[in-house]
Amino acid sequence: MSIDLHNAVAVVTGAGSGIGRAAAHSFARRGARVVVTDLDGERAKAVADELGDGSAAAACDVTSLDDLLAARDLALDRFGRVDLVMNNVGILAVGPVEDIPLEAWQRVVDVNLLSVVRSNLVFLPVLLEQGSGHVVNTASTAGLLPYGFDRLPYTATKHALVGLSESLALYLRPRGIGVSCLCPAGVATNIVEQITFYGEPAPPKGPKFPVVDAESVGELVADGVSENRFLILTAPEAADELRELGADVDRYLSRLIKDTP
Repeated sequence: MSIDLHNAVAVVTGAGSGIGRAAAHSFARRGARVVVTDLDGERAKAVADELGDGSAAAACDVTSLDDLLAARDLALDRFGRVDLVMNNVGILAVGPVEDIPLEAWQRVVDVNLLSVVRSNLVFLPVLLEQGSGHVVNTASTAGLLPYGFDRLPYTATKHALVGLSESLALYLRPRGIGVSCLCPAGVATNIVEQITFYGEPAPPKGPKFPVVDAESVGELVADGVSENRFLILTAPEAADELRELGADVDRYLSRLIKDTP
């Protein structure tokens, strides 16, 4: 069921910078043709120019179904198929829980979670019809572990995205389509551009993971797709934390509360 990235066609959202850009490069190095999309069309074009002739670029607002339909049609018109879809857009609202307004919650849910719902509506019929392909959803270790109360809308949507991806794998894998869930920890990107702050920041509680570069994450994603691996972690230590959480949730929460100032 794993796909061969050589000559595959990938559509990547949020690919104008950071993890999306790195993944696009990693896919291209393995022979994939890549449709680079980003809210900032100039950034998308710059990355496509870096990749060369086997690429195309489009401005894409993932809160717009029409923009995602246009990205799909670009891939089909230019390359004749879609094999890989990477949903890789995320924004954050950061601050004390009681200071983050409802409007901020709605915006984060629309971008982080409903964007993937829209992507499924647009791309899954193509993949299901051809009986092959792969979907990568970028979640976060904050969607696996309970440490992100200082960015609660982000944490909630990333937990939802992990659950969505797990259930999607149960549905799609028997139909020949792989699903991977990328859960990065610290990654050196320009994510600060996507953060809105409210109130006085509260110190987070939780494990400290090493920060890695985006290029390393791109390689992890490409390898994960080639190996049809569901969970892709940038910090192996997160797996140990997840096992501890699963063994005893109350004990794990108590340790976080006790050990973190």
